[in-house]
Amino acid sequence: MTVMKSVLVAAAATVALSAQAQSLPTSGTLVVVPAFGEVKHVNDQVVATLAVEEQDKDKAAAASRVNQKMNKGIAIVKQADPSAALKSYGYYTYPVYPEERPLPAGAVAKPRLPTAWRVGQYLEVTTANLASLPKTVSAAQGVLTLNGLNFGLKPETIRLLDDQRIAATYKNLNERVAAIAKAMGRNVSDAVLDTVDFEGSGNYATESRPAAAPMMMRSAKMAEDSTVAEPSFEPGETTLDMRVVGKVKFK
Repeated sequence: MTVMKSVLVAAAATVALSAQAQSLPTSGTLVVVPAFGEVKHVNDQVVATLAVEEQDKDKAAAASRVNQKMNKGIAIVKQADPSAALKSYGYYTYPVYPEERPLPAGAVAKPRLPTAWRVGQYLEVTTANLASLPKTVSAAQGVLTLNGLNFGLKPETIRLLDDQRIAATYKNLNERVAAIAKAMGRNVSDAVLDTVDFEGSGNYATESRPAAAPMMMRSAKMAEDSTVAEPSFEPGETTLDMRVVGKVKFK
């Protein structure tokens, strides 16, 4: 009998606590609600990085060959894709030193002198003409090397997608507020949006191109105007996301 009485008392206490928890007052409650939204779009722009590097004992000779090849490469790209935007950057000249060898005991180290010079330059090609990209790259690779490809969206495409991204994020915020109201046993009509912060993510960093670095590539005796088969590229798609933080107050 005593055991049964204890069980009944415990059950009654549990029911009482549950009822008390469900009846917690929510009037005037301020709830912070994070929400997310995203849109996807097929990439419609590419940034291709082309490069040239030469090595020679004569620094002027190496620089001259780089200049000639870059000028020729730029002309080829312009002819293959007149709509492309070109930007030269990262011109570098580095000395090449002989390999260090252990010195005999007591020997005095001599000043190291360069045995050659490595000279190079980069060319950034931005275009929305993805259909002609393989042909353009193939033509350029007869003189230059392909150092990288970065597919993305045109600025105007991003601006057009902004409305969709905001709408998707705000829709998710409303859905979350409705779910929270239901969990609190309140009607969503009792909730009033106090603040909506569309900069709640803190993701303000933008991608930047890595600093130019010397490239270890083909021999300086590589044949001019060599024919390169057209490569294949898949642009893929880009996802644009957004985070919003809303403050909701219940009446």
